[in-house]
Amino acid sequence: MFGKNVVKEFIDRSAENEADRRAFMKSASIGGLGVVGAGAALTGLTAGSAQAASASDGAVLNFALNLEYLEAEFYQQAAFGQSLPDRLTTGKGQRGGVKGGRKVNFSTPAIRKYAVEIANDELAHVKFLRSALGSAAVARPAIDITSSFTAAARAAGLIGPNQRFDPYANENNFLLAAFIFEDVGVTAYKGAAPLVQNKTFLEAAAGLLAVEAYHAGIIRTVLYNKGLMTAVRKISAARDSLDGKSDSDQGIGSRKSPANLTPTGKFGLVMSRTPGEVLNVVYLNPKSVTKGGFFPRGVNGPVNKSDKNG
Repeated sequence: MFGKNVVKEFIDRSAENEADRRAFMKSASIGGLGVVGAGAALTGLTAGSAQAASASDGAVLNFALNLEYLEAEFYQQAAFGQSLPDRLTTGKGQRGGVKGGRKVNFSTPAIRKYAVEIANDELAHVKFLRSALGSAAVARPAIDITSSFTAAARAAGLIGPNQRFDPYANENNFLLAAFIFEDVGVTAYKGAAPLVQNKTFLEAAAGLLAVEAYHAGIIRTVLYNKGLMTAVRKISAARDSLDGKSDSDQGIGSRKSPANLTPTGKFGLVMSRTPGEVLNVVYLNPKSVTKGGFFPRGVNGPVNKSDKNG
């Protein structure tokens, strides 16, 4: 894991120029303290990640922002039938549109409320990271919600080779689609714990980690209560096959076995993913590539290549 010297270097090289650096540090000193730790947590940094090791903290935060754009767009569409406002999508790099998405016709009032709450949280995360990065923030990249979920569902064996998967068709599809994102975010946060040295940074990072873990817990619990264990197990296996040999994924149990609503290792701790492994999942590709899946033109910023795992 990274030590104190690397964390200091991240802070010293926080943006592309001195003005951006001052804007970043000013934001961090007011409401964004802890954003270095929080942003790194989203990427799941480890010493084995060459991209992350050479990246400035601005680059790391922008990688996190790319992922937050994806989550926010997915939930904004499901809960409200709308995309992010244009003012929250501008920045450095090529701004892309969002393909697919619409409001879900929820049949369960409680699940609709869960979706609205998570959508509001993810919107707040985008605002938080953009505020911390200031003029160094990257633009929202092109996002594909339509064909990416179909590809993921086919790979998992949820549908046949000629079928399509619509994550907004009903609340069950929505929950299965949400499961793809939430566990990845939690395993990514876990990898950054050693990065957080400053107590204020640690408090903010812990707060963001807790929110993502709450989201994952909600989705996993509802899926279990609906009896969708088999579908979840297939998604988990497909997702785990993308990010290398390590077992970074777990289902939610089965009717004949104990519930597994909190996926942990033998010490009761969640697993970790590197930035490259996270990109393997969202690019839907086990090889080293710079685009694909949910990001058809790749993410914006220098941390953009997935790991080679196959």
